[in-house]
Amino acid sequence: MADVRKLKYDEADLRTLTVEDLDALEIGAGILGTGGGGNPYQGKLLALQAMKEGYEMKILATDRIEGDALCMSIGGIGAPVVGVERLREGREGLRCLRAMEDLIRAPIDAMVCEEIGGANAINPLVTAALGGLPMLDCDGMGRAFPEMQMTTFSIYGHSSTPSVMCDLHGNAVIFSHAVSEVWHERMARACVVAQGGGAMLATAPMQAHYVHQYGIPKSYTKAIALGEAVIRARKAQADPIAAVCALEDGRRIFNGKISDLKRHLRGGFAVGDMELTGFDDCTGQTASVAIQNEFLIFRRNGEVEVTVPDLIVLLDVDTGYPITTEMLRYGQRVAVVAIPCHALLRTPRALDVVGPAAFGYPEITFSPLPALAQKAA
Repeated sequence: MADVRKLKYDEADLRTLTVEDLDALEIGAGILGTGGGGNPYQGKLLALQAMKEGYEMKILATDRIEGDALCMSIGGIGAPVVGVERLREGREGLRCLRAMEDLIRAPIDAMVCEEIGGANAINPLVTAALGGLPMLDCDGMGRAFPEMQMTTFSIYGHSSTPSVMCDLHGNAVIFSHAVSEVWHERMARACVVAQGGGAMLATAPMQAHYVHQYGIPKSYTKAIALGEAVIRARKAQADPIAAVCALEDGRRIFNGKISDLKRHLRGGFAVGDMELTGFDDCTGQTASVAIQNEFLIFRRNGEVEVTVPDLIVLLDVDTGYPITTEMLRYGQRVAVVAIPCHALLRTPRALDVVGPAAFGYPEITFSPLPALAQKAA
């Protein structure tokens, strides 16, 4: 297809990311990923390699692009633990981009991140850089979720098909139509299992005005700021966990050591449970966290305290660095932090898709984390 691309944004509005930005993004995306999205360090390695090859990674505010611009959302699909044993080839996303442009016979103007969590925050940046496109400063989750229909884009009416899935072997699969977003997820999940448990998937393009309305805003800016806060706190020998909480209205809800861990692959997901034994101010208490790629349900002494879609984050108790699902180990000392999700995830329409019942917990009712000011009142 001949490239007839006409820029629909002012290049002066682009922010070009630095190596330091990537270091911060690695940490911030791990925090917002709530355990999922893939290992952000591996994503950073791909980004650094692209930088060495001369590619630039640029982000753009959603209100700085023309409303009719075509924006394509992309992300990794599969179980995060697979990425530890099988590295990405690196150009799966670019093949998705080119296949989508050929399919719709039109150029894509900008890229959109499916989820700001883990490597799924960084791999789309690599795709955008290789394709010479900006990445909009937003995402479809404000965190990570395990299933594709759980984006705000899908929740509020966008159809994800036609979509393109590409793996490291060079295979490209097109899903031309799905009768629902759930059916799209089911078919794509079956396909990624056949491909070895990991691939990149690009969904049907959206116009920029829709992304601006229904995307979670300033995701990259937020993730980078979180990472910078952790880095600054460590340099100042301050508490990095307190720095994270201060930025995101978060609260440190448990200090514990991992005393039991059950985790296995099922249907393309990493699923399981983690048990914690409390220490410091939590001595004598126990806690558990339910896992499906991400951390879903937090219980203290058997009682539910925090659930999806609010964020349950595990941080190393000494460094403040996030611990992703595939990196959990028996004996680790962790701080559990709870962070309120974005308002777009708290509506009745959203909770039907990302509330506890959607993950197999119909007996649990979502109770949103209160604002700290209200909590203290």
